[in-house]
Amino acid sequence: MKALSMNAHQSLAIGQPIAPPEAISPAATASDAMVRFEAISKTYPAYRGKPGVNALENIDFAIPRGSITGVIGRSGAGKSSLVRLINGLEKPTTGRVIVDNRDISALAGRELRLAQRSIGMIFQHFNLLSSRTAADNIALPLEIAGWAKADIKARVAELLALVGIADKHDRYPSELSGGQKQRVGIARALATRPDVLLSDEATSALDPQTTRAILDLLANINRELGVTIVLITHEMSVVRQLAREVVVLDAGHVVESGHVADIFTHPKHPITQSFLAEVIGDSLPVSLASRIVAEPAAGGQAVIRVQVRGAGAGDTLVARLARELGLDVSLLSARIDEIGGQHVGSLTLGIPLGISGGEDAVTRTLAWLSQYQFPAERLGYVA
Repeated sequence: MKALSMNAHQSLAIGQPIAPPEAISPAATASDAMVRFEAISKTYPAYRGKPGVNALENIDFAIPRGSITGVIGRSGAGKSSLVRLINGLEKPTTGRVIVDNRDISALAGRELRLAQRSIGMIFQHFNLLSSRTAADNIALPLEIAGWAKADIKARVAELLALVGIADKHDRYPSELSGGQKQRVGIARALATRPDVLLSDEATSALDPQTTRAILDLLANINRELGVTIVLITHEMSVVRQLAREVVVLDAGHVVESGHVADIFTHPKHPITQSFLAEVIGDSLPVSLASRIVAEPAAGGQAVIRVQVRGAGAGDTLVARLARELGLDVSLLSARIDEIGGQHVGSLTLGIPLGISGGEDAVTRTLAWLSQYQFPAERLGYVA
């Protein structure tokens, strides 16, 4: 959590209202999309007495070139099917998957294999060959692609340095930590200089500190190499730290999509709200939450939570609200996070009810917040 400055001389971000989320639109981004899903469905047929499964239905969205896009969903949401469509390991039942302006869903044989070299894959459990050193694991896709030995040697050294383990050149997987194994996996995925990097739950097997380091590495790779990264995950904390765009899957459908900051501030679907409840700072301090009641009392306060966003988010909100409405406003709690490259957070305010318990001040406060497009909700009352 970042400390919230309440400098009264700084300007309030009233000119930067929180806009509702906009879906990632294939029509809007098609000209600059690295990956496009067009009317995709994927059905797995019945097998050995088990019924068929509709894994994906009516999937239409685009992933911008050079972006970091998170695809999030619970187990069974369709994430694995989606990623296998991108790298051509599965064919859609209907629709097209366009990767870098090529219909990868229509390719087969040698053409498909050549296209797959431009799509790197990072796995949850590393998928390293135990009989090969770190360098040899990274060299494998280059050997398969027919690179000359001298070129492979130079490229492997370059990649080991890029992922920060140049000193692990001759180590076997059994001699590496989880984070080091994943760095080898990332280097191997980058070996053939792909344009797209698929990260399939790449940090799920790592501890929090190592996860942060790996996500920082991926951010640097995106920034330095311009590689489009697609994060397949069930962890909203991963999306918050790294992605700029997010697509939420549930039961094979896209239920929500847009800029990460928009989705974090305006989650519409229950599945998105449940993900956010795990990571966003919406929980109140126990000392405050235990005092909130449903009915107002004379001399008490209404508790209002306000969402803020943007540079200097909410810095002078309390001071300006108090000055313009002539109210004794209390700041009960505050949290500001950086999400998708933007500052997003919430302020919990106490609005006086007066000795009669009337709510005129609350009504005026909510109207003032609405005027400047600050989303707000009444949580209850405190004595």
